[in-house]
Amino acid sequence: MSKKLIIAEKPSVARDIARVIKCTKKGDGIIEGSDYIITWALGHLVELAPPENYDEKYKSWNMIDLPIIPSQLKLEVIKKTTKQYHTVKKQLNRNDVSEIVIATDAGREGELVARWILEKAHNKKPIKRLWISSVTDKAIQEGFKQLKDGKNYDNLYSSALARATSDWIVGINATRALTCKYNAQLSCGRVHTPTLNLIADRENEIKYFTPKVYKELKLVANGISFLWKDQKTSESRIFNENSIQTLVEKCKKSTQAKVVLVDKKEKSLYPPQLYDLTELQRDANRLFDFSAKETLSIAQRLYENHKILTYPRTDSKYISSDIVGTLKDRLAAINSGEYQHLVKKIRTIKSQKHFVDNSKVSDHHALIPTEQKVSIGILSDSERKIFDLVVKRFLSVLYPPYKYEQTTIKVEVSKEIFTASGKHPIDLGWKEIYLRDNAHDENMEVLIPNLKNDQFLNINELNAVEGKTSPPSLFNEGTLLSAMENPSKYMSKKDNKLAKILGESSGLGTVATRADIIEKLFNKFYVEKRGKDIITTSKGRQLLELVPEDLKAPDLTATWEQKLDAIKTGKLKKDSFIDEIKVYTKEIIEEIQTDDGKFVHDNISGEKCSKCGKHMLQEKDKVGLVLVCVDRECGNRKRLSKVTNARCPNCKKKLTMVGEGEGQIFTCTCGHREKLSSFNQRKSKENKSISKKEAQKYLKKNNDESEVNSALADALSKLKL
Repeated sequence: MSKKLIIAEKPSVARDIARVIKCTKKGDGIIEGSDYIITWALGHLVELAPPENYDEKYKSWNMIDLPIIPSQLKLEVIKKTTKQYHTVKKQLNRNDVSEIVIATDAGREGELVARWILEKAHNKKPIKRLWISSVTDKAIQEGFKQLKDGKNYDNLYSSALARATSDWIVGINATRALTCKYNAQLSCGRVHTPTLNLIADRENEIKYFTPKVYKELKLVANGISFLWKDQKTSESRIFNENSIQTLVEKCKKSTQAKVVLVDKKEKSLYPPQLYDLTELQRDANRLFDFSAKETLSIAQRLYENHKILTYPRTDSKYISSDIVGTLKDRLAAINSGEYQHLVKKIRTIKSQKHFVDNSKVSDHHALIPTEQKVSIGILSDSERKIFDLVVKRFLSVLYPPYKYEQTTIKVEVSKEIFTASGKHPIDLGWKEIYLRDNAHDENMEVLIPNLKNDQFLNINELNAVEGKTSPPSLFNEGTLLSAMENPSKYMSKKDNKLAKILGESSGLGTVATRADIIEKLFNKFYVEKRGKDIITTSKGRQLLELVPEDLKAPDLTATWEQKLDAIKTGKLKKDSFIDEIKVYTKEIIEEIQTDDGKFVHDNISGEKCSKCGKHMLQEKDKVGLVLVCVDRECGNRKRLSKVTNARCPNCKKKLTMVGEGEGQIFTCTCGHREKLSSFNQRKSKENKSISKKEAQKYLKKNNDESEVNSALADALSKLKL
C-alpha cells in the first residue's frame, strides 16, 4: 500500500498535523501512520553553496577573482542539520512513498524550504501543496480536503529562487569587493543598504534643518478659545512679523466678536483596519518597545505553538469573503475573560467593505484570531500583549462606527475670522473596546457652549503665540518599518516616478523580511540605538560613501521586488531577471574597483586579539559593547558589557553587566554599582519572594538570548528556592 510523505517546516507543526490525520508511530525524525508519513525541516535544511564550493581559490578573498558568477548555483546541505536532511531524503526514496505533500509555511520562503530539499534529493515523485493560514485542527482538516497540485506553486518557487539567487550574486560580490578594496569588514545588499541610506538621509535632514519662527493669533471670548485662520488657505501660522503685528493691531480695535457660523454635523468614524504584520510591529514598538524581530517571533509562537493566531507573515489588512463564515467560531473562541463582555455586544456579523475584500488578499488574509479556544493563562506577558492587540482590532471591525457631533464655530473680529471646534460623542461604537487603553482619547468629548448666529461675545484675551517649525524625528523601529514600506514618503527629495514604482511594489523588502533586515543593520554595526531612536555609526556612514550610488537608492530594490512579484504571477521569467542581475553585478564590481574613496577605522581599541594578535574594534550592538577582531577571517569577539534583565534596586531600570568572571559588576544609569557577589547575596535574601517557577522562567529567558550573560544566569541558578 502506497503512502504520502508530508514535509512540514518545523517539528511542532508536524506533530499537530500528525495528531489530526492520525499518525501515531514515532520514528527517528518522522511520525508514521497507515496512509501518511510526516517528516520536517528545521527551518532550512539546504542552502546555496558558498563560492569555495565552485573553486578552491575562492577561499581567499581577492579582487582579481571578481565577479563570482557561476553558470548554475549549487545547493549544499547545512552541516548542523545534516542528520535531519538525510532522514527526509530516506523517506523520499522509500518505495512505498508515491506522493509528496509540501506543508511548509504558506509563503515564498516556505516554498523555498521544501523545494530545495526536494531538488537536492533529486525527487521525481508528484507533489501536492497544503496551503493554510492557521494550524488549528479545523484548518488542517480543511486543508487536506483541498490539497492543491504542486505545479500551481511553481511560479512562487521561481520567485523565491530568483530572490535567493540575486541576493547571493549581488551580496557575495559586492561584499567581497568592498572588503578587499578597503581592508574592512563591509557588506552591502539590495535591501539593507537602501534602508541604511534612509536612516542616514533622515539624520542629515535633521542636522541641516533650520527652524522657522512663526506666530499664531489666539482669541479667548466668553471663555472659549478661538484660533485665527487665513480664509483662503486655512493656514494659522504667520511667518512674517509685520503681518502679525498688523493683524494684532487690527483686531485689538474690537472689544467683541460676532458669531458668523454655528455648524453642527453628525459624523462617523470607522475603526482602523485589521492588522497586517508591519502595522502590528509598528504598534508593538510604539506601545511596548518590542523590536520588529521580537514581535514577529511572538506572533509566530501564537500561530505555531498556541494556534490562536493566523499566519503572521501577511501584508494584507483584509479578509476574503470565505472567511466571513468562520467569524462566529472565532468570536466563540475568545468569548471568555476580559473579552467576554465585548463579544456579547456583537449581535450580528456584517460583511463590510472596510475589512472584507477578495481583491486585497493575495497569499494570506489579515492577522485575526483562529477558531482555537484561547487559554490566556498559559500565555507569557509579551504573548498576551500581542494577542490583545490583534483581538481588539478584530473585535473593533465588527462593532458599529464611532458617532459624534462635530461643532464648528466661526467668529468675526474686525473682518478677520477665528475658529473653534469641538466634539460630542453620540455613540461610542468600536471605541468602547479601547476605553481602558485610551483614557484621554483625542477624539472623545471636547465641549463648546451652545451659541447662535449673530451673537456677540466679549473678548477676554488676544495673544500672538510664538512657535518654531520642528525637524522630523529620528527613526525608531516602528517608524523605520513605515519608511521601508513606503520609502518615497520619507525621502527628502520627492520623485513622482519613483513614488509610483515604490507604490506598486512592496517597498524595501517584504513584510516577512523587514525585521531581519533591521537586525542585520545592528549586527553589522552600521546602526546603533540611542534610547528608542536608531542612528548610523561611523562605519555605516562611511559605507554609504563607498557603495555605488544606485545600490543605496530605494527604487532599485523596489523595482526588483516588483519583478519578483511578476515572476510569482507568471508575468516574467526567472532566468530573464537573473540575467539582469548578472549584468548589474559586473557593473557594481567595476564601480567599486575604480572608486578612489577611503575607509578609516576610527574605533580601534587598545586591546589585541587573543587569537591572531591584531587590534580589536570596539562596536556597540543592541545589548551593549563588544570587541571585534579587525581581521574578518579571524572573527574573534569579546563581550565588554551587556544590558541584562536584572533590575536596579533603586530606580528599577535594567542593569548593565561589565567585566569578566568574578570581577563582573552590575551598573545602572542612576549611579548604582553592585559586584556580582553582592548581587548574589541580595538575591539570596530575596528568594522568599521569588518562586521557583519565576526563577526558571527568568533563566530560560536569559538562556534563549544570544550572547547570554552566563554569570547572571549562574548566579540565579544557585538560588535555593
